[in-house]
Amino acid sequence: MRITSKVIQNNALSNINTNKILQDKLNNQMSTEKKINRPSDDPVIAIRALRLRTNVSQITQYYEKNAPDAESWMKVTEDALSTVSSVITDMIEQCGKGANEKLTSEDRQTILDALNQLRDEVYATGNADYAGRSVFTGYRTETTLKFTADEKKKYSITEQVDKTALDEITYIDSGSINSINDSNFNDPVHKNILENQVTSNSIYRLRLSYDSLDAADAYETGVTPTLMTYDAATGTFTPVTKDDGAGNLVPIEPKVVAVNEDPDPYMSVGEDDIIVIKETGEMLLGKNVYNQLMAKEDDPTTEINEAEFRVTYQKTNWEKDDLKPEHYFACTDSTDPAKPIVYNQDYLDLTGAVEKQAIEYDVGLNQAIRVNTTADEVFLHSIGRDVDDMINAMQDVVDMENTVATLTKMVESDKYDDITKETIQNQLDAANKALTFLKEKAQKMFEGGITKMQDHLNTVNGAVTRCGTRGKKLELIQNRLMSQKTNFETLQADNENADLTDVAIELSSAELTYEAALMATGKIMQTSLMNYI
Repeated sequence: MRITSKVIQNNALSNINTNKILQDKLNNQMSTEKKINRPSDDPVIAIRALRLRTNVSQITQYYEKNAPDAESWMKVTEDALSTVSSVITDMIEQCGKGANEKLTSEDRQTILDALNQLRDEVYATGNADYAGRSVFTGYRTETTLKFTADEKKKYSITEQVDKTALDEITYIDSGSINSINDSNFNDPVHKNILENQVTSNSIYRLRLSYDSLDAADAYETGVTPTLMTYDAATGTFTPVTKDDGAGNLVPIEPKVVAVNEDPDPYMSVGEDDIIVIKETGEMLLGKNVYNQLMAKEDDPTTEINEAEFRVTYQKTNWEKDDLKPEHYFACTDSTDPAKPIVYNQDYLDLTGAVEKQAIEYDVGLNQAIRVNTTADEVFLHSIGRDVDDMINAMQDVVDMENTVATLTKMVESDKYDDITKETIQNQLDAANKALTFLKEKAQKMFEGGITKMQDHLNTVNGAVTRCGTRGKKLELIQNRLMSQKTNFETLQADNENADLTDVAIELSSAELTYEAALMATGKIMQTSLMNYI
């Protein structure tokens, strides 16, 4: 191949242009501090950059947004649970005071006031929210735990309980003693009250979570509550039965009564009876019914809980601060019959395979953590119901003490003759006997309340522990995310960022080479074939 001056000139110009391109490339790297400005500069670096940027973006989302959001949610939850724990601890203290035999009327009133306030505070804490979302209501974060005002909504509710929900209570039949005063003590209703008419009776009871039920009785229409147990033969829940006297088992039809009905429902429970007091939400059980329920045992070899009872009832009138049933039970809101709203039907699955409404945050690659605690783990109906029982027992003592004080003044007064005073003394003796029974009942209830409240406290502390464990797990994940974020950002920087020191040296070298090339090419281009002719 013949090399001419033109060829040399063209090659020199081409090489100079290559040098200029390199110089331009290095100059761009110096100004942008990046190795490449477009994928075509280096496809390998470009592909790796896309992958690393995706990883950094994901980890940044987890570390700077998701994890802090989850941490804040759990902090709100933990603070609320700590408050509930503190409130129940105060309740235990009040139970200890109420169990004291030597209490004055002022002491009892102080305990009553304290328990009422503490009861309200427990459930008020349940309305805690994070960024406008209720933290204890599962997936229904837009709704509150409690009704915020009196409301009429027709709910059909199915409560699922076991024999731990059954208890034995003492009922004091004091007749109409508490209504005695100096203007009616001598009327036909009160005149013949005697000490031997005051009696104490033990009653078996299943206390429902709500009172003021829509139950059909002699005065109002409604739906009769139904108590059902598991029937292994049919694989379904069927009403509790009794022997009809001819060897046949027939369903027991619960009898719905009013709390002040005559005869007194607490004193007239037959052995095979189920009496529902709709105002209080109590199912009074006859001895045979109670024994039948207590005999139920769960077979651990099956997935079905054979010891479960189910009570189905209806409630329409809701008061402010009542707990909403959709957060606890399988129920149906049929306020609008054309558009019934069904809640938690999976709770009725015979295998007990209930899916918890767990809210999870993605806090890592293929890693999620639960942040919420549901109301049924902490804010149990039984807390308020237990407190109500103690309040009612203490209030009965206070009321009877007032009656005794009234009758004592009447006996000591000079305005009555001896015959009249004898009547008043009989009433006073009856009131003193009732007061003795009521004090004993209240003392035992408060003693038992210590154990019950301790159980509630253990439940709350268990929820606090679970929340704290999740928080600790999140902390470990955050530490790992921080380390991963640092590592990926370092890899990203190494892949994309130019080493300015090296680039500066290379650019200086390229500039020197460029200038030398220009100089050499200039001398070459001055010479042609004509110089040798």
